[in-house]
Amino acid sequence: MSSLRTALLQSSGRLGDVAENLKALDEAAERAAAAGAGLLVAPEMFLTGYAIGEDVPKLAESVDGMSARAIGDIARRHGLAVLYGYPERDGDTVYNSAQLIGPEGTSLANYRKTHLFGCFEQESFTPGDTPVVQAEYAGLTIGILICYDVEFPENVRAHALAGTDLLLVPTAQMHPFQFVAESLVPVRAFESQMYVAYVNRTGPEGEFEFVGLSCLASPDGTTRTRAGRGEELVLGEVDPELLRASRENNPYLRDRRPGLYESLL
Repeated sequence: MSSLRTALLQSSGRLGDVAENLKALDEAAERAAAAGAGLLVAPEMFLTGYAIGEDVPKLAESVDGMSARAIGDIARRHGLAVLYGYPERDGDTVYNSAQLIGPEGTSLANYRKTHLFGCFEQESFTPGDTPVVQAEYAGLTIGILICYDVEFPENVRAHALAGTDLLLVPTAQMHPFQFVAESLVPVRAFESQMYVAYVNRTGPEGEFEFVGLSCLASPDGTTRTRAGRGEELVLGEVDPELLRASRENNPYLRDRRPGLYESLL
């Protein structure tokens, strides 16, 4: 099985400007496809910007709304899958969501953030209640979490036990928590034996200062690619053979003793 070249779009786009952010996503998809990528991952809330405050209800869209259709067209024209973050409206309820759209332009998976961080998110969104959302793509089982979700080891382990090979984590990681991108994410990849694509926003936005440092962490404990602090498109390889060998050599999942952990529930 060939590797999946994965493009990480580290960008905050333009706050509150959906049309401009769709344009930026289109341009990034063109660059990614030209570099041989089969998957493009954008940050948390990339469609609208993160610090949109009281505009959350106004900018929220349904899972199959106008922007989803526009991104389907982007994916289809450039021949790659696209994962993007957005505020999702479902009736009167709004979620912090991420959707994976395949190269045929159709939705492969939609995930609603289960662990909301800070007052802004807790006041603006309803938490999702489905911890493991997956899709099959390019011969891999792909899972989705959003930002704060990955900081709970139970979330990532649940994906490992469900067979996730590549975990996509669009994020809005802010100062002073850059150690999450630098240290925690590679550890998550190693301890649960999967690839983790952690894709961040960058720079100041409202009251927040996003730290960048997007990365593709590998199950062998290495970081396959790492962005700096500014706007950047970086690429890394998700290699199924490395994943297979790493799982064979690392006994964490085999050596678990679930009966000892019942108190955690």
